Amino acid sequence: MNFALIMLVLLLVTGVVYLAESLYFRKQRAAGEPQPWWIEYPVSFFPVILVVFVLRSFLVEPFKIPSGSMLPTLLVGDFILVNKFTYGVRLPVANTLLVAVNEPQRGEVMVFRYPENPSLDYIKRVVGIPGDDVIYADKRLTINGREIPVKADGEFNYLEGGLNFVATSRFQEQLGAQAYSVLLQPTVPSVQLSGVQRFPFRDNCAYNESGFRCKVPAQHYFMMGDNRDSSSDSRYWGFVPEQNIVGRAFMIWWNFDDLKRIGRSIN
Repeated sequence: MNFALIMLVLLLVTGVVYLAESLYFRKQRAAGEPQPWWIEYPVSFFPVILVVFVLRSFLVEPFKIPSGSMLPTLLVGDFILVNKFTYGVRLPVANTLLVAVNEPQRGEVMVFRYPENPSLDYIKRVVGIPGDDVIYADKRLTINGREIPVKADGEFNYLEGGLNFVATSRFQEQLGAQAYSVLLQPTVPSVQLSGVQRFPFRDNCAYNESGFRCKVPAQHYFMMGDNRDSSSDSRYWGFVPEQNIVGRAFMIWWNFDDLKRIGRSIN
């Protein structure tokens, strides 16, 4: 469901009625005559819809985390806020960039439209920016020839799908200014080669049994989940075009199962 498109349609319909009431219908009614329902409701809802539309389109938009691909940073059921202004002002629905502000940086958690189906919103971490040479081999990440240091940080266990117990090792990693945790399963390969698809600029990547190497094309980004061995990301479906960017995730505003997570910043 394209909520932004629905909001735009509602805004246009209520806006037309609001304008018609202000310029024409109000003058045609006798003094004290009430508004008919088909005018009263759109006129009442128009200001509310306008405010919500502006806030969601240009400033902040809420999202819910549906999967464990960003564990341990984000849990299933986290409700997060995404800054729509960080990476520039975009035309609602079409998502066309109108005013550039900042470019995504390595290590930031970004929401974007899934390249295979732009009606879906995905959330991953920016690993490679335009021009980067990204290598992920034997569970170690290398950017432009520099291996990213990691530090062991104990274990992290969770239930997947409510039934499958998953045991992982947690490591501390840092890209740019962002320090965060990643999860690794030692027995799982760096890339499930059978899951790699054909995607635009596929020739920029080379895969083997130990991992892959990709050159990020201009105006594209390479994204990976923090739960490295349980994430459908750029390893499998390719690069994220600049026009698919939605915004930067910055805060958890609600979680029904763990109220302590409310207000937590997303690093």
